[in-house]
Amino acid sequence: MRLDAYVPYGGYWSTPFVKWQGALASQHPLKLAAACAQTALAARTIDPRALTSMVLGFTVPSKHSFYGAPWVATMLGAPGITGPTIMQACATSARCIATAASQVAGDEVVLTLAADKCSNGPHLYYPEPNGPGGKGEPEEWVWDNFNFDPVPKNAMVQTAENVAREAKIDRQAQDALTVRRYAQYADALKDNAAFHRRFMLLPLEVKDGAGKKVIATVTGDDGVFPTNAEGLAKLKPVLPEGTVTFGSQTHPADGNAGMIITTKDKAKALSRQPHVTIRLVSFAQANARKGYMAEAVVPASQKALELAGFKAKDVRIKTHNPFAVNDVLLARQLEVNADTMNNFGSSLVYGHPQGPTGLRGVIELIEELVLAGGGRGLFSGCAAGDTAAAVCLQVDCA
Repeated sequence: MRLDAYVPYGGYWSTPFVKWQGALASQHPLKLAAACAQTALAARTIDPRALTSMVLGFTVPSKHSFYGAPWVATMLGAPGITGPTIMQACATSARCIATAASQVAGDEVVLTLAADKCSNGPHLYYPEPNGPGGKGEPEEWVWDNFNFDPVPKNAMVQTAENVAREAKIDRQAQDALTVRRYAQYADALKDNAAFHRRFMLLPLEVKDGAGKKVIATVTGDDGVFPTNAEGLAKLKPVLPEGTVTFGSQTHPADGNAGMIITTKDKAKALSRQPHVTIRLVSFAQANARKGYMAEAVVPASQKALELAGFKAKDVRIKTHNPFAVNDVLLARQLEVNADTMNNFGSSLVYGHPQGPTGLRGVIELIEELVLAGGGRGLFSGCAAGDTAAAVCLQVDCA
């Protein structure tokens, strides 16, 4: 899908990503996302009433989430807008961006908001009157779906092992790239986390159920553990005789992110730096063989690049990489240096709240391109169901 939509410079934000069962575990993800959006819009002097529609993305249902975008919009101060709610596993953010971009016409100003909480996921029960004794079926929404795809009948980590085995990506290659990703993330923490402060809502105050008392203050990503080659080498594989360890894969997390998508003129008017132009150029998605999820990032990236008219060697690349295997494979297939991808960090390091992960990745890619004086970028990431999605964009700093 070719896109022709724009993002105001600074018209985006992300919370820190907080580890599973951490400081955000008691928060309602959509209420928190609405509060964060309200804070972010106010800091950018953007009136919520200037928004004309909204796209909401999440992958884990929460109480009242049936009411979707209109409910969240009302909470953040824009009761007159509505829009779709999108759930596309780990590709949710990329799909939200594409959907919002396709709505831009005239003076449309679309808020894209993605939020998830892996912590304390819902415990579901599906009634089955014809079951033995009328017994139904339970499902742990988060945990069961992480660990079982009903088509290939395996866990997500098994898909990484399948790709690693067939592509001959050994433990050493995965560990080496993991060390590199942690070093890149360390660059984002330099000078009092200067890179993160370009877009992240810091500090993030966590309030009690009544919304009055501050019960925790989050000052950065929580869940990033010191990692080095020696430490990685001591870890056992997750699966017997496997190559993926808990060090070379991501961890579940909680958080949210937002982005305004609009026309070129509106983006300039809402921009913190009007001389910076951020254009969304293309979106693509792809499937892999069943049980080979990491493979899907390759055709998705290639399709997005082709639609945009970009060459892999000419773009900066940011990925959602739940496994180090993903980046090793993608770099090989695109014939680029894996060490140059994911500057300033990636989900492999700071965690994966699912819905907002890709949106944060695109935001970080934009800021990296701005620091570089402009250029072209590709975001790509795999998703449940052995699929992937990708977005190409261009940043000009005239």
